[in-house]
Amino acid sequence: MERRRPQMLIEKLAGSQIVQMSEHITIASDMGLRQLTTSDVAHVKARTEPLARCHTPLARIAIRVKGRTRFVSTDCVLVIRAQGNYVLLQCESGSYLLRESITAIQRQLEPYGFVRIHRSVLVNRSWVEEIRPYLTGDYGLRMRGGKEFKVTRTYKYNLKSLAELWLSNDSFLDR
Repeated sequence: MERRRPQMLIEKLAGSQIVQMSEHITIASDMGLRQLTTSDVAHVKARTEPLARCHTPLARIAIRVKGRTRFVSTDCVLVIRAQGNYVLLQCESGSYLLRESITAIQRQLEPYGFVRIHRSVLVNRSWVEEIRPYLTGDYGLRMRGGKEFKVTRTYKYNLKSLAELWLSNDSFLDR
């Protein structure tokens, strides 16, 4: 009877190949072979997820404007503001009003680096330059170009997603 080979999962991680065969993982690298358990793999995946998030592919948003469809890259969108039953996409090249809720837009654009900082504001994290705490418990967020937004206490924990790595002894978000 022919023996069936286990299904293999191959991923590329920092110059090494991870090959999963049933319960064990073998990492082939320049330094030789080493076997890891599945808990080790979970640890490696947890460490590399932030890197994968920052390399998400750019998306294009299709917007209907005066009978035509306009394509806008997500990296060109600075901020999205709620205006009643509409949202206003503010881009480098102009603004577009869409009939959509801010919650629905948030769900669609979160994987592309958009962060909710207020009940009526989403920002593109690649445009954020600085976070400033206020005495009231709220925060100020400054974008490239000098535009500032208020981050309310409800959404302050979303600020952690603005960077993959925080280098500081003072973690103001843990207060």
